[in-house]
Formats: sequence, structure tokens, C-alpha cells
Amino acid sequence: MKLEDIKTIAVLGAGTMGHGIAEIAALAGYRVKMRDISEEFVKKGYDQIAWSLKKLVERGSLSQEKADAALKLITPLVDLKEAVADADIIIEAAPEIMSLKLALFREVDTLSPPHAILASNTSSLSISELGKATQRPDKVVGMHFFNPVVRMALVEVIKGEKTSEETMQLAVELAKKLGKTPIRVEKDVRGFIVNRILIGPYLFEAAWMVSRGEATIEEIDSRMRYYENFPMGPFELQDLTGIDVGYNIMKEAGLPIPPIIEQAVKDGRLGRKTGRGFYNYRDGGAQYSREAGARFDPLPLYALMVNEATWLIENGVSTAEQIDLACQLGLNFPEGILRRADHIGLDKIVATLDALYAKHKLDRYKATALLRQMAQTGQSFYQRSAEYKTLKVEIDRKTHVAYVTLNRPQRLNAINAEMRQELPKVLDELGKDPEVRVIVLKGAGGKAFSAGADITEFTQGKPYQFVELGEFFRAPELCPKPVIAAIDGFALGGGLELALACDFRLASKRSEVGQPEIHLGLIPGGGGTQRLLRLVGPSRAKELCMLGDRISAEQAAQWGLIDHVYENETFEQEVRAFAEKLATRAPIAVRFTKEILNAGANCSLDAALLLEREAFALLFTTEDMVEGVNAFLAKRKPEFKGR
Repeated sequence: MKLEDIKTIAVLGAGTMGHGIAEIAALAGYRVKMRDISEEFVKKGYDQIAWSLKKLVERGSLSQEKADAALKLITPLVDLKEAVADADIIIEAAPEIMSLKLALFREVDTLSPPHAILASNTSSLSISELGKATQRPDKVVGMHFFNPVVRMALVEVIKGEKTSEETMQLAVELAKKLGKTPIRVEKDVRGFIVNRILIGPYLFEAAWMVSRGEATIEEIDSRMRYYENFPMGPFELQDLTGIDVGYNIMKEAGLPIPPIIEQAVKDGRLGRKTGRGFYNYRDGGAQYSREAGARFDPLPLYALMVNEATWLIENGVSTAEQIDLACQLGLNFPEGILRRADHIGLDKIVATLDALYAKHKLDRYKATALLRQMAQTGQSFYQRSAEYKTLKVEIDRKTHVAYVTLNRPQRLNAINAEMRQELPKVLDELGKDPEVRVIVLKGAGGKAFSAGADITEFTQGKPYQFVELGEFFRAPELCPKPVIAAIDGFALGGGLELALACDFRLASKRSEVGQPEIHLGLIPGGGGTQRLLRLVGPSRAKELCMLGDRISAEQAAQWGLIDHVYENETFEQEVRAFAEKLATRAPIAVRFTKEILNAGANCSLDAALLLEREAFALLFTTEDMVEGVNAFLAKRKPEFKGR
């Protein structure tokens, strides 16, 4: 079965995860059968979808017509046979109880069409075991969505022992069609990627440290939030998700439970949902000062998370980049855990683990063989890109194309102070690199090129930072090499302004662009008014800037704002092909072309023609010109050297 063959999706479960999955499936245009065990549960889930769609319309993220169309595609049901009888893919979102899921998979296996894929939204249970309950283990796969489904970009796609590659690839493609970023989990291991790194090494290790009297709850939460830039500390996070969630996962795995977690569950203090957890939500909730975390050392928490992530690599479960992306999208970590490890130093990570093992003699503190080897040989998880906190830089020296990724997917690649410092530096370095001929600028996470400026910085009392942005937004324009903006998802505000400063704008069909600053009482501040004016004319520029509405990539192309629009599924290949084709052209001539066209747009025709004449004459002195002429006469492809 291919992606285009999927017409109907059955979602088994209308609870928090189930109705979220049903909603995004309907928004993607699929017929959805949403089933639960009672009319009450199904109606509640359906009402939640209607409420969510209404909110999306109110925020301007969705038109009323699309919301109405999505709701009409959803059929709420109680009868299981009716729900799955004509389904092409069935996504189970039942409670995390293995016996319940096994029984459901056995029944669904007998009721659904032979071609149907059976997917589980489990966050921790074995996909291999679920596959064994069916007569089609090759068609059983994990699709772990994250809550809230409509907002969270990540989907872990988990391969069971018998899951076929065809099923894996179809699940990956479906996740993309649903607007999500899939991460492949190549082996069915406990906790997959996100929960394996989160629960034991982070949440539970913090609890062990408090249980042993090494720190307080407030000290740890304060440190991780205020100093390490995590969205919240491990205890506040457990209160948010439910203390019993991690407890049940670790209990199911037969692993020891820290005393303070054991006691909280025993007392019924499960977090916000019960009014009390590690904090009292009937009396102010999580309150702690910045000063509380000043002296807490987070290195043990980092060491355990890095060790677990390295174990995943060592055992062929995933790669460093995929693990880091999962941590950013699924956990909202400020950067990937392995990128953070490179900043800390792998030697320090291993030394911390060795000290913990010497003190406690517990296997979880043993450094993996891979991590120890990397530390001893001075290796890191990343090379050049490890220098940057907000960017990832990769150079394909064979094709002479550099790829610069805005790497804040947890914030839709919003432009912050660090990115404003790093991007001009990176483009300057690549502009001087003789092996780089073309630069592709893209966004991480599959949801956005960049959603604009990081609004959280607007309240930090330094407005001049956002006025004096010339260096940042002019960096692509001033770079001597052609810069391509590869827009896949949102390019809004500062994100669009950055793309406007690039030489080419290539977009996927799912992309949307806009200048929403007017909604904040502002105007575009990174050249958005003037570059738009020159591209689309005063009327269109005024419409974009004054109304602040988003427009589709296809509409932007009609207006002359986007150069090419490609199918979502082939976008990356098309961008790569465009960049590599451009990189085969004579580098010096390309550089002169960029300089003359940019300068000519802002000077008189006579001055522009003079620039053109001078450049033309200079090119006659280059080896590339001689190579180009000889290749033409010999009817062969030229091999330009940039000399």
C-alpha cells in the first residue's frame, strides 16, 4: 500500500490523544472513524475536536471553511467492527495497559481488511508484543504522538521485530502528511527515544538526588529552568504530566522507584490534576526563586541522559541528529542533548559517570563503551556545527553546497539573540570557504523555516536589539555566494524577512508566509517593507504588512514572492537538485552576477551598465572563462574551479 491509497483512518480512543489524532487526520483530508467504548466518551471527544477547531479559527490559523470540512470528515462510533471495516490504517490510542491493547489488537486483526496497517500510539509498550497478537506482525507499527497532538510536531515511528520496511516508510510518510515530524526508532526498546532519555535519567535521577538529600526540589527546578534554559524543571514537569505516568512506566519495566515518587503516588499527590504533587496547586503552584538553583550542579543529570542517548546509538536504535531532534521537539529541550554534551565535553560526562558508579555501585551509572571510547579519543557527536547553539552547519564538499539549519525547532526556529550573532558569522565563514559555492538556509523540525522573532525576548528590556538588526538580515544579501531560502512550513515576520534577504526562495506546498507584526502594533523591522516593495510592488506589500494575514506558498509564488513551489514529499530533493545545479556554474561569474544585480537595483541605469561592463571585462581574465569556452567548443561539460 502507498500513501495515496490511504483514504480512511480509524482512531480507536476518543480521549486526549485519540481526539487529537482524529483532528489532525481530518485536517489532512482523511475520512476518520473515531471510536470509543461508550457514547459518552465518543461525544466528549467529538466536542473537544469542535472546540479545538473553533480556537484555531479564532486565532487565524485556520479558515472557517476548512474547520467545517474537517469536522464533517469525522464519524464518531462505538461499534468496533463498523469503525475498522473499511479502514486503511488503524491508530490505537487506548489507555497504556498492555492486556487491554493486546485484546484490542487481536480483535481488530480479525475485523479489519487484510491490507490495513495497525498502529499503536503507545508511549512505552512493546510494538513487537502487539504484533505477535495479530496475524499480520509485518503491518504493526508504533506511532507515538505527543500531547497536545495538534501543537506538538513529533511522532516517534517505532519498528517492531517483524515490522516491514514498507510499513515503516508508510507510517513515516503518513506522519508527514499529518503535518508532523517523524523520527524513526529502528528497534523496539523500552521507552523508545524520548521517554528513555526523559524518565529514568532526568525525572527519576533528579528524584533520587532529592531522596538522598543531595539537593532540594526547588534547587533542581530552579537550576534547570533559569540557568539551563529548560522550559521547566523535572519536578514541575512531572506535576504537569502526572507523577503516576512515569511511575507506571518504570514499574512496568521492573525498575526501582525513588522514595519521593513512591510516596507521592501512595498519597495520591499526582500533580496538577489532583491539585497537589511536588508543589501545591491549591496554593500558588510551583514557586521557586532564581537564586535557589545557583549552586546546584546539573552535570549528573546531563551525564545520565547523554549515556542513555549514546546507548541508543550504540544499539542501532537511532542517530545523534534524530535523537537531538526528538529531544527538542518532544521535550522542548533548548538544544539536543548530544549537542549539549559536546559543549560540556565528553571527558567530563564520563568522569561524572565514573564518580557516580564508584559511589553508588549501580549499573545505570556505567558509561557505555561507545561514550568511553569517544571521550578517550577526543571525539564529539558533531563536528563544525557543534560550535553553534542555534545553527547546524553541514558542507557537502563533493557538490560544493553548504546547508545551514536554523536549529530551534522547539520554538519553530524563532530568531533569538544567539541566532542573530551566529548567522552573520556563519555566512561570513562560508562566504570565504573556497570549497563552498552555494548556501542553503533551512529550518529544523519540519514545521517552520522560522516563525519570526522570539517574542519572549521582547519583555527583557532591550528594545534596541530588535531595531538594530541590519547585520543579521543583510547577512544573506552581503554573502558573496548565492543563498537559497528553503521554506518548508511557516516563514513569518522576521523569518520571512530573512528569506527575503536570500537570493532564491524555494517553498513546499504546505508552506505559509506572512508579516504578522501589525498584530503586535509593529511594522516589519528587518527589511520586510522595502524588500517586499521591490519584489511584489506597493499594493501587495501594503496588503501583507497592514493586514498581517498569512498566504499560501502558491499564492506567494503568483505574487512573485516565492520563486518555486514543490510538492511536500519531494521538497528536499528538489532543493538539493536546484542547489547542486547552481553549484556547477562558474563561481566567479555567479558572484559577479549577484553583486551587479543587487547593486543595479539601487542605482541609475548608466551606473549599473558601467558595473556590468567592468565585471564582463574582468571575467575575461579568469581561468573559468577559458574553461567555459574550451568546453563549449569541445561539446563537453565545463569543470569550473573558481579561478
